[in-house]
Amino acid sequence: MDRTIRRPAHRALAAAVLAATAVLGAAVPGATAADRAAGSRPGPPRVPLRVATYNIHAGAGEDGVFHLGRTAAAIRDLDADVVGLQEVDVRWGARSGFTDEARELAVRLGMRVFFAPIYDLPGDPAGGERRRFGVAVLSRFPMRDARNHEITRLSTQTPDPVPAPAPGFAEVTVRVRGASAHVYATHLDYRSDPSVRRAQVDDMLGVLAGDTGPKVLLGDFNAEPDAPELARLWGPLADAAPNGGKTYPAADPVRRIDLVTVSPDVTVLRAHASVSPASDHRPVVADLLLRRRAR
Repeated sequence: MDRTIRRPAHRALAAAVLAATAVLGAAVPGATAADRAAGSRPGPPRVPLRVATYNIHAGAGEDGVFHLGRTAAAIRDLDADVVGLQEVDVRWGARSGFTDEARELAVRLGMRVFFAPIYDLPGDPAGGERRRFGVAVLSRFPMRDARNHEITRLSTQTPDPVPAPAPGFAEVTVRVRGASAHVYATHLDYRSDPSVRRAQVDDMLGVLAGDTGPKVLLGDFNAEPDAPELARLWGPLADAAPNGGKTYPAADPVRRIDLVTVSPDVTVLRAHASVSPASDHRPVVADLLLRRRAR
């Protein structure tokens, strides 16, 4: 069953988000990356949008040191309008100083955020705040219909786990100057057995099939695009950065497992992996064009 947060208006939006762990920051003033990417391109029919995906390793860099300011700087350098994040801690534990990383990054970057926990566990017995870990979407543009969908998962928090539906597949609808897009953030299973990832692909495609209009799926897939378990993605979606460079491990990457993928009605202008020491993954950034809605 989906955990759903609906955002009808800006002020009501902020209150609803705080109540359901989808936190809103202030919008960025002035020009956005979309404005700059558009340049002097003639006439409307398409709207530019820069997106990125980044596994932030819970705010720890290649050196293993937790430094959320460094993480925020790396995201800022991407100059993306929408960013899908993986491995986000929200008061998860000592490794990230019990920080609400989703909220803190939103504040530092002046962006809106929706956080979708994979794990939502009790705090300490003395009544500490709940411990959460999952994915998030940052956006310079308004978000609505934010949902935390369930897909098949093999838990890392229970002994002898079996594959079962669990949350942590984020979806938001982003409104961009007369255009809109469904943006999804995902983090697929890391184990060598591909069966859970294959089930996750089927589950994600089921969610995407229920939506109409442009779609952008961002994530750490823990498999390269030619992996058999990802094969069903290609057709409904396309790989935005087939020549964009490998992403993991960040220092000397040998695998391209962090992907920006788009539906056929989204045009990709350019896409590439970006070098940064702020995580053990490299982020991927892509400039896209969205079709305006018919009036």
